[in-house]
Amino acid sequence: MVYTSDQPQQSLSTQTARNLATTTKTAPQMRGKTPRLLLKLLPWVEVSGGTYRVNRRDIRVTEEMPTNDDGEKNIEILSGHEGEPSVTQTFVDYDDEPREYPLSIAQTILKVHTRVGDLYSNATDQVREQLRLTVEGLMERKEKDIINHDGDGDPDKAYGLLHAADPSMRISTRTGPPTPDDFDELLAKVWKQPAFFLAHPQAIAAFGRECTLRGVPPATVQLFGSPYITWRGVPVVPSNKLKVNEGKTNILLMRVGEAAQGVVGLQKTGVPGEQVPGVSVRLMGISDQGIATYLVTIYFSVACLVPDALGVLENVDITTYHNYD
Repeated sequence: MVYTSDQPQQSLSTQTARNLATTTKTAPQMRGKTPRLLLKLLPWVEVSGGTYRVNRRDIRVTEEMPTNDDGEKNIEILSGHEGEPSVTQTFVDYDDEPREYPLSIAQTILKVHTRVGDLYSNATDQVREQLRLTVEGLMERKEKDIINHDGDGDPDKAYGLLHAADPSMRISTRTGPPTPDDFDELLAKVWKQPAFFLAHPQAIAAFGRECTLRGVPPATVQLFGSPYITWRGVPVVPSNKLKVNEGKTNILLMRVGEAAQGVVGLQKTGVPGEQVPGVSVRLMGISDQGIATYLVTIYFSVACLVPDALGVLENVDITTYHNYD
């Protein structure tokens, strides 16, 4: 039976009943949050003194001194000999001025009115959620700086991976779009234990199109519960922190870990007021208006131990599409 407005109400309306119901709520969601796979895949080194020094062999280029392919003085070794020849003598010299990486910093001041925390934290801890989302923002900035930090134009202070790559480890795409041939060339540069490619999602899509065009669909691998494509067995992981300018971007390939003389993340944990590893939260005080302020800080950096640990594919065009008919 269809009731009209002229008929009397015979039961409690659902709208009124909702006044006595409890609403199921989510925690605040953040659209800008990403998986931050680079931070998960990098090995992190504890820098207790705040500065990380990368000691390397000295490189001296002279006509009289024989060197290896990397410009380092040969370590003279005698092998395959018989009898009693004089054994060669040698020594290994070190760089007099090794590169040092002071930990970088990202900070912000979070303000929360005490009234909000006092009155509206029954179901959800308002201060905790504000801090959680703030820390998420700091971690996003951390990954962005690890990729893009340019030292404000000073190359000696730049630690971002895009700026840390040696000129000899940079190659350009052959035709514009990222092709399997380009990825093979990059693998030929970083051939010692390559760990993963890092690319913008649109660059990964462009690479997929080139693979489809050639009839060589890349295999996939499961990482952190999600599938990612691979090339020659090396995962290609996404990060939207790699910039796209006028349809062009870059793709990174790296070897990671101290033992492999690769790329390592730098951090300091155990700082005062630590809420999550490496992130400090300190109450600065409460204003005359009853607003509590919290200083949220994170310390980090990244270092490439030897030049051949990091390669860059430049001028990657992501705007090319194909007709597969």
